[in-house]
Amino acid sequence: MTARKLVGSVLMGAATLLGLLTVGNAGPLPQQGQSQDEEQQMGQEVFNELKAKGEIVESSPLYDQLRPIADAITRAAQPQYNHPFKFYLVHEAQPNAFATPGGNVYVVDSLLYFVKNKDQLAGTLCHEVSHTIHHDTVTLMEKQKKIEEREVGAAVLLGPSRAHILAIALLGKLHSLSYSRDVESRADITGSDVCAGAGYNPWGLVWLFQDFKDANIGEVPQLLSDHPNDQNRVQALEKHFSKYPSVFGKFNSDPKSAVPLVVPKDAPEVFLR
Repeated sequence: MTARKLVGSVLMGAATLLGLLTVGNAGPLPQQGQSQDEEQQMGQEVFNELKAKGEIVESSPLYDQLRPIADAITRAAQPQYNHPFKFYLVHEAQPNAFATPGGNVYVVDSLLYFVKNKDQLAGTLCHEVSHTIHHDTVTLMEKQKKIEEREVGAAVLLGPSRAHILAIALLGKLHSLSYSRDVESRADITGSDVCAGAGYNPWGLVWLFQDFKDANIGEVPQLLSDHPNDQNRVQALEKHFSKYPSVFGKFNSDPKSAVPLVVPKDAPEVFLR
């Protein structure tokens, strides 16, 4: 079972459980600058569930391609977040990447076969890291306010922590985190800054949008699923690049200049147990 299905029928009530976070003695959800420890707890809950389902790849030759890019991104992005970024491969059919509060970034193995070059992969990962920097996932979960009495009662009896409730809801949304267009565009912009700081070409994300503008939504990573508005995001990135020539002027906008990402075919994988 993939992360997209692992909570089954529980997901029908997961969003409403989030209402508990703003009633009684629970208090409001942490905002930026507050209780980073809770974000880490939430991320750990998700990690534990993915591990329990056997989705996290412990070792694979694919890490040889991922690790140098991830290390460079971490060096560039880490000053902007209070917990260490960690990158994990996970196994799913649809190419994707997603980040959870606390610093964990999950890269679906098929994404490494999906992208055409290292800059496209870096752009994808920088975009996801930016969601963590901006605390977008926690903010999105906070918006799930609907409460049903039976779920409140169940939560009181079971006594789950706030981080656990958030993690349940997040697990059900890993494949469909519906960030607003403004939030996605902000992650694009911050992601391009991180890419530049990491030494990867920020045009990689633009190339992704351009390459797959006519693709079926079910065949592309979640961050590209904003059709037909990808062009707006491309224009926002191009405007950002032109506004800061000292940062972005050294990068070539021609995708032919990119270094191809070469990965071993059908690379073996050992899963974390």
